[in-house]
Amino acid sequence: MTIRWKHLIILIIVLPLLGLAFAWSGMMGIRASTGHWGVTDWFLHWAMRNSVGTAALGVEAPPLDDPARLPPAAGHYETGCAICHGSPASPRPDSVLAMLPPPPDLSHVVPQWTDAQLFEIVKHGVRYTGMPAWPSQARDDEVWDMVAFIRRLPEMDAQTYIQLSGLQTSGMAGAVSPLPITCESCHAQTRLDGKSVIPNLAGQSEAYLLESLKAYAEGRRQSGVMQLAVSAMDPATFPGLARYCASQASHRSADDAAASELVEKGRILAEAGRPADKVPACLSCHEKADGNPVYPRLSGQPAPYLERQLHLFRAGTRGGTSYSHLMVEAAKNLNEGDIAALAAYFAGRKGNGP
Repeated sequence: MTIRWKHLIILIIVLPLLGLAFAWSGMMGIRASTGHWGVTDWFLHWAMRNSVGTAALGVEAPPLDDPARLPPAAGHYETGCAICHGSPASPRPDSVLAMLPPPPDLSHVVPQWTDAQLFEIVKHGVRYTGMPAWPSQARDDEVWDMVAFIRRLPEMDAQTYIQLSGLQTSGMAGAVSPLPITCESCHAQTRLDGKSVIPNLAGQSEAYLLESLKAYAEGRRQSGVMQLAVSAMDPATFPGLARYCASQASHRSADDAAASELVEKGRILAEAGRPADKVPACLSCHEKADGNPVYPRLSGQPAPYLERQLHLFRAGTRGGTSYSHLMVEAAKNLNEGDIAALAAYFAGRKGNGP
């Protein structure tokens, strides 16, 4: 063995030992007040960009121009993101700017990333920073909603932000922001239309709403948006909240049927099912006056919301009450046309549902 190789082996062994000894000595600074060395800061950002870029190579971004994606993401952003990244309605506090590394101003950094890369960051977070992963790794649809929202954030003014997020700008300040988010910020009937991906809660059964709140709180029903929302609530308040929402009269009228053939196909599936594919009739469980109160009422719900939930059931990622496994089985053999037809039918159906 040559002297050169001996020296190389010694370096491989000795350098890590020297690093450990330096860390053990307590002389390695970890103070956020002093910041990183320039080379350390460069290396961490370089490694992060390369990691995100590589991970995003296999990610295909869906169309993000649907305005219905923005309200649920805006409400979640105000609750869980604005405290660090700021918003058009409120700048970042000084305490956040003292973090190491400080959370970036998204209006400056978002244009530097592709949609696929933003998805990777939002879904999985970033180690060695305060950026957490999305609360539910099973809900890519919600992550894409957030990507659509922050893509528009750099050009968004305060009025648009407040309108999208449903911020209550009067009254007492909330625990997270001086512009609090409430249930009504998202679910108020005045904020819902036929293109919303947010459900109308008014007129639902109290039992269904209560079980849904418990499912979100216990992680049985996946939603980064709702799991964060209920995490700040005392479970003792769930019964009262469910009772209040159930007691509200729905003022939403059924959506007009845009395609009668599609609606008719949905009606047939809802009334008769498709026994050959083990698809049961939806109305054999839902909408029955003497049915199980934990089964949700579907009539009049926005079609995009119904489509999204059926996709989640078909993928096996939608949980909830103790009966949710029945819907997982029922949705297994639904195709895209079936889902669109059922959503169109129930969105336009007038009945006992909201």
